[in-house]
Order: sequence, then structure tokens, then C-alpha cells
Amino acid sequence: MKPPPILRSIRFALVGCGRIAPSHFEALARHAEHAQIVAVCDTDPKALAAAQARTGAPGYSSLDQLLSSMDCDVVVLATPSGLHASQAIRVAEAGRHVVTEKPMATRWQDGLRMVEACDRACRYLFVVKQNRLNPTVQRLRQALASRRFGRTYMAVCNVLWTRPQDYYDSAAWRGTWEFDGGAFMNQASHYVDLLDWLLGPVESVHAMTATLARNIEVEDSGVVSIRWRNGALGSMNVTMLTYPKNLEGSLTVLGERGTVRLGGVALNRVDHWEFAEPVPEDAQVQAASYQTSSVYGLGHGLYYGNVIQTLRGEANPLTDGREGLRSLELLIAIYLSARDGKRVSLPLSL
Repeated sequence: MKPPPILRSIRFALVGCGRIAPSHFEALARHAEHAQIVAVCDTDPKALAAAQARTGAPGYSSLDQLLSSMDCDVVVLATPSGLHASQAIRVAEAGRHVVTEKPMATRWQDGLRMVEACDRACRYLFVVKQNRLNPTVQRLRQALASRRFGRTYMAVCNVLWTRPQDYYDSAAWRGTWEFDGGAFMNQASHYVDLLDWLLGPVESVHAMTATLARNIEVEDSGVVSIRWRNGALGSMNVTMLTYPKNLEGSLTVLGERGTVRLGGVALNRVDHWEFAEPVPEDAQVQAASYQTSSVYGLGHGLYYGNVIQTLRGEANPLTDGREGLRSLELLIAIYLSARDGKRVSLPLSL
């Protein structure tokens, strides 16, 4: 059963006013006709004060205080990943819808509990996957869906970024297994999602990870070999040690009748687009490229458009909790493979 539609201005509260919060503020400002930020929350007084100054919304130092004091419709969780599950469950039990940043959780069972809690409360669980809406990625998705590649042979993904030690030292939760996860779970999470969403489902993975330079619990680098159920092979290379700055966020897809490479720092550039059978739309494909220095891309505004339309009863969620579980399962498989030194098949038996 779907929740009843909200046909007035939708009231959003944002919890976690750190690094990703400005992307949410900017995205919601684009939808001011149907949405407003009515509260912000953070345990860090400086971050909270900055968010209050930017939004003009009242601030709260705890989620419980916000839920008991503020009449909001949706709570956005931009908090450390390891907190998403417990917070999402509390929000759902308080009768609010949930928007959670990636990854939805750091443990498989936690992700399941989030979905179950929102189902019980008849509330939506939205998992932010804004990179799916990047114009370059949308072009690639359309080409795959229309079978322009023919049989897909191989895909190669590179996330060659940098996160210096002071990034991890900026907060005690960063670089921990309990609250953060490593380069795959945190920084490359959206790219793992795209490998499943664009080319999936995945049949098996074989991964290696390492902590080569940073003083953290989790990996700062890793590689994974992938076999998809359609027989295609691929690999993903991830590091947070690129000198001296973010170099590349790319995806190359090779098929029997086509080759495409999306590059830039965040899949923001069409580097190569060639098919055996051209179509008129190919002449406009370069228009999908855009300039950015941000690895977050341009998709948050588009993502919130779907959230708002769904809450108004005009659309269905692009990425709900069950969709979020797909990429979480793939992430968990990567970590299990790296831990045990063997190939891991999907779906998992957990």
C-alpha cells in the first residue's frame, strides 16, 4: 500500500550537515515551489550553525529532539553510513519518510531492517543514487537498453581519486569499519551501483583490497574482477591515493557493435562514442558532457525531482530501499571476496 500523496509544500529536515549537505541544500532550492527545508540537525555546533545560516531553518543537536519537536514529512540522512540503519528505523517509526545517502547501510542485515521498518510504517525509503541521472550515464543507459552494443563483452571502471590523511582525520568516524567503510563502500559506492544497474545482474566477483598509505582501518585501494550473468567480464580499480588530486572517474563498455567511454573526474565527459550503426541522436551526444570539479555530479536536483513527484503521488521511486539493497549486496560481496581471498557468487547466502 502506498502512502497518501502530499499535495502541499513538502517539509524536509536534513540530518548531518557535513561534506555532502550543500548538494542537498542546492537541490532542494531548485524545487522551492513544492519543497522547503524546515529543520537541520548535527552534533557539531559549527556545522549546525553554518547550515542554519544557509537555510534559515531551526537547528537541532539530536535526531530524537528533531523528531519530537518538528512536524516534517521527510528526514534526509546525510550522516555517517554506519548510522543510517538505526536512524532510518527511528524516522520511519516516527511516521516520516526517509531519504538516505549512499551507501544505505554498511551491513546487509541493516539494509534489510531499514526496508522492513519503512514497509511496516507505510513510509517511503529513498536511497540517493544521483549518478544514475547524470546526462552522460543516461545516454549510455539508453544505448544499452536499445541493444546498440549487441553482445556486451567487457566493462572497465576506474575511480582514481585522492583523499589525504587530513580528510580521514577530520572526523573520528572516517575510515572506520563501523561507521564508514573503505574506498569501495564510501567513495566508489555510486560506481559499484552503476556496474550493476547498467550491466547487471552480476554473477560473481573476485576482489583484493589494501591499505597502502593512509592510517585508517579500511582500504584506501582495491581491485575487483567481475563476471556478469550475460557472460561479460570486467574490472574495477579504485584508489584514494592519486597524486596530487582526483584524476579520473571513468567507465568503458565494449560490445560486439559498439564502444563507449565516459570519463572526466566523475563520468561527466563522453570521451568515446562509436557504434556500427549510427543514429541521428549520436550527433548530440557530446552535449551530455559537462564541466565539473565536484565528484558528486549534477544529479541531486534531478533525484529530488523524483522524490517530490513520488510523494505527490505523480511517480514511482527511481531508487527505493529494495533497489538500494542491490548495490549493497554487491559491495558486501566485494568485501567478502577480499577478506576470504576467493571468488564470491551472487546472490549472497547470508
